[in-house]
Amino acid sequence: MQTHKQTTRVLRIDSSAQNETSVTRQLADLFIQRLAERQAIQVVSRDVAQGLPFVDGGWIAANFTDPAARDADKQAALALSDALVREVQAADVLVIGVPIYNFGVPATLKAWIDMIARARLTFRYTEHGPEGLLTGKKAYLLVASGGTPVGGAIDFATPWLKHVLAFIGISDVEVIAAERLMIQGEAGRQQAIERIASVLEQA
Repeated sequence: MQTHKQTTRVLRIDSSAQNETSVTRQLADLFIQRLAERQAIQVVSRDVAQGLPFVDGGWIAANFTDPAARDADKQAALALSDALVREVQAADVLVIGVPIYNFGVPATLKAWIDMIARARLTFRYTEHGPEGLLTGKKAYLLVASGGTPVGGAIDFATPWLKHVLAFIGISDVEVIAAERLMIQGEAGRQQAIERIASVLEQA
């Protein structure tokens, strides 16, 4: 974390299709509020639930064209992706709301990952294998599930996100879960609230 004299740049990613009733959005609100009580922060918010384009043939062609050779159409095809990459590059901390839909992440969150996983920008291939370029950052995954045990055998959301974040260089990832809410009810949410307090105290 930054010292108290510095401003921590936070990138908040929301992906829940729900708004006021979204547990991940409520947890993100609380997390950022508690973080702001401890240090100076600057927050950039990106609500991917509003919709992101999927990678298509035009995007792939533009991405694999040398930047110096991209014409206006190819530059336009990558403009949003470039902006999303810059947001992640500029952040010290990522706060990502992750509702588990059908054992995985929402399609819009997958689309965001596809837009920021860019060879030469966020990772590169070397003779020793892939190397993530977004090092020195911390990510918090605020996860909510209806019946899926977070971290269990049928949770394909959090292990995948941790893997892909590490692939682009963000290996310091903390999972804060309000899990099995359809079974545990308020107890599951309360566990996440207590975990936020514990995680920030340790930080």
